[in-house]
Amino acid sequence: MFTNTAAFKRLEAQKPIDLSVELTAERIESMVLKGVGFDLYYATERVSSDILDDLYALADESHALEKMRRMQAGEVLNRIEGCESENRAVLHTAMRDQFSDRQTAAPAVEAAEKAALELKKLERFLEKHEGKFTDLIQIGIGGSDLGPRALCIALQAFWRPGCRVHFISNVDPDDASSVLNAVDLKKTLVVVVSKSGTTLETLTNEEFVRVRIKKMGLDPKEHFVAVTGEKSPMDDPSRYLASFYIWDFVGGRYSATSMVGAISLGFCLGFHGFKEILRGAHAMDLHALTASARVNLPLLSALLGIWNRNFLRLRTVAVIPYSQALLRFPAHLQQLDMESNGKHIDKSGRLCQFSTGPVIWGEPGTNGQHSFYQLIHQGTDVVPVEFMGFKKSQHPYDYEIQNTTSQEKLLSNLFAQSIALAVGQKNDNPNKQFIGNRPSRILMAERLDPFTLGALLAYYEHKVAFQGFIWNINSFDQEGVQLGKMLATKILFHFSAKRTKGKAEPFPLAEAYLKMLDL
Repeated sequence: MFTNTAAFKRLEAQKPIDLSVELTAERIESMVLKGVGFDLYYATERVSSDILDDLYALADESHALEKMRRMQAGEVLNRIEGCESENRAVLHTAMRDQFSDRQTAAPAVEAAEKAALELKKLERFLEKHEGKFTDLIQIGIGGSDLGPRALCIALQAFWRPGCRVHFISNVDPDDASSVLNAVDLKKTLVVVVSKSGTTLETLTNEEFVRVRIKKMGLDPKEHFVAVTGEKSPMDDPSRYLASFYIWDFVGGRYSATSMVGAISLGFCLGFHGFKEILRGAHAMDLHALTASARVNLPLLSALLGIWNRNFLRLRTVAVIPYSQALLRFPAHLQQLDMESNGKHIDKSGRLCQFSTGPVIWGEPGTNGQHSFYQLIHQGTDVVPVEFMGFKKSQHPYDYEIQNTTSQEKLLSNLFAQSIALAVGQKNDNPNKQFIGNRPSRILMAERLDPFTLGALLAYYEHKVAFQGFIWNINSFDQEGVQLGKMLATKILFHFSAKRTKGKAEPFPLAEAYLKMLDL
């Protein structure tokens, strides 16, 4: 168990450093880890060399690197011992394993070969329909929306001329209507994503769009593509122009580099652009798999997060990209982290006697500085911050204004915030006093392009996985979302019964709400 390890007991006795006293230029220059085009600056975390030694010992006692090897080899890790569970391999890494000889275990090789077949299908599909569509609408929810949406928005600077991508996720009819009002449906491809082929919100939105297309006198089959499990209810050639497959060994929040994200990204970036995302993700996969503990970027990030969560007892993490292009990336990371590690039992089915995943939230800087940074700097709760930044902007246009460029102003704000959180400010006026000693780290890369974005995506996927390995929880199921779905279905029967004058199973709690709606 996590709390029974020798390293855990040593870490409990460790005293965190005081950043307001100990942050120096020498510390900043010495505490940098480099890999896959990224620099991770972690001098502004409250760790000493002794604490880092114990954190790496914790990773060793938890067999974190061995579990990463087992995951990428395709062993069955998605399970809870002694409990009914999904009992599956976890092979999102195989979806981008298209750039090596695959000297690995058979399950991973088989999964990579399946992915290769789907990629070839996609390449042919994009070539065949080149120029036919100007817009693509992706209909999905959760992992079928958040990751692909975040990546598409992040790479809008690289979209092919005349190609636009839109997303419909919320079952709120205003979501679909606002998207449909912005496109010419005659020139629009609709991609419907549901692994099971039964997702309520997705199927409702699909029919919503089909009704609109039929009203225009168009044939929906010539506009709709399915991304689903093989032989699911959506795997139906009579209804779709094409079907692309996803598999049980790829969880929704880990699926952006599978066919779930491939069609929308391939459409707007071109097939080569999507392959660059895969290449970047694969490079980070190999780094997480082969780099030793002390030079492993996502492992260090995971350990720093565990130090903040379990030993400094900090409950939330703010993810702040200093890049407007990463506008929706924090929303994707919310699902990735909170759905993965928001667990209350370990892999043996025992209640966790320690804190697991933190609350993840965030917005791009510098906007956040004029919004919620007040609480981060002077609030009563300490919020660790994970900053992201890039040396260069995506677009070639930038101008010197008052002797500095906009990108220089952006980076100046990023570094200033990290320093301010750490050092604080003494002042006789308590309203102007900043206590400081608040932890943060900075992940820096050259420029946000498809390769870098793929690597960034995989970096966070592996950070989350490493934390789950160390906590000995299952990061790859999501039972917590099922209860609400089941109850919503029961309530829908009551709406339907009122419309059809039928009967529904008694549900007094729900009936009380419906009564207040005068329904």
